[in-house]
Amino acid sequence: MKMDVFLFDMNRIDIAKTDLNLLKVFEALYEEGSASRAATRLALTQSAVSAALKRLRDVYGDPLFQRTGRGLAPTLLAQQLKPVVSEALHKIRQSLAMVSPFGRSFEGRSVTIGLSDDFEIAIGSRLIEFAARAMPGLRLIFRQTHSQVVADALAGRDLDLAISSGGLAKSGVSRCLLSEASYACVVDPERWAITVLDIEDFVSAEHILVSSCGFVGIVDEALAERELSRRIVAATTHFAALPYLLKGTSAIATIPSHAAAAIAALTGLQVLPCPLALRTFPIEMGWRTADGNDVVMQAIRPLVEKCFNPA
Repeated sequence: MKMDVFLFDMNRIDIAKTDLNLLKVFEALYEEGSASRAATRLALTQSAVSAALKRLRDVYGDPLFQRTGRGLAPTLLAQQLKPVVSEALHKIRQSLAMVSPFGRSFEGRSVTIGLSDDFEIAIGSRLIEFAARAMPGLRLIFRQTHSQVVADALAGRDLDLAISSGGLAKSGVSRCLLSEASYACVVDPERWAITVLDIEDFVSAEHILVSSCGFVGIVDEALAERELSRRIVAATTHFAALPYLLKGTSAIATIPSHAAAAIAALTGLQVLPCPLALRTFPIEMGWRTADGNDVVMQAIRPLVEKCFNPA
């Protein structure tokens, strides 16, 4: 009922008398969750942002944002408005870029990319570099996700783009294969003075598991087929924590090879081939089909592909 009233009231709003700059304030408040941070982002005073918020509330007949202990939280109506407002602003920015004397600019645009932190560790810095050169002004937002929720996050516009090992088969979501991934072991070289890890040492060692839930992973399934098992002493949901958990111990972490190589390069950990023949898995990129022709989406997707296939 409230939404019906809102639509009725909107029919009586004269757009000619409405300051469309208010939409920029709405977008900044929504994305920053703070009037002071929105003011900094827009180069305005905080009082100007507060005044704009009051005008927005009058326009939409809704509080839009409610103060909580962690900042400003959007109301249900604000959540419904956000994709519409951002899409409108994106179209305006796109139209201005078409006649810009400085060539194509992505100033003011942002792309929220959903991915687990193994992908963020492996390709994040490269994607930032590629985007800075090819898409000047664009801001990247990396947001943690996993295969069980990624498709819904795309459909709900919490994400613009996703990199995932599955979970993208959903109506309204387009996807493409980026690469095939394998596994490797990561250890502290001060505790493992070897270059080849045999199955006996592997099974007898302590293990640290990276998993979104539980204590059973692909390694345990492969060991079970050989009537073997391993001892997991700890589990974490974050690949980035591994250097701190492995350093100074004899524990082993078996993780995707792309993450193993990136972590080892920065931390001094050692990558060893996994003594088990583990199946590979696909790495896919997904996006909303309806947004496929957006200029930003058309420009960012090849850059993501380049990160996984640099040649």
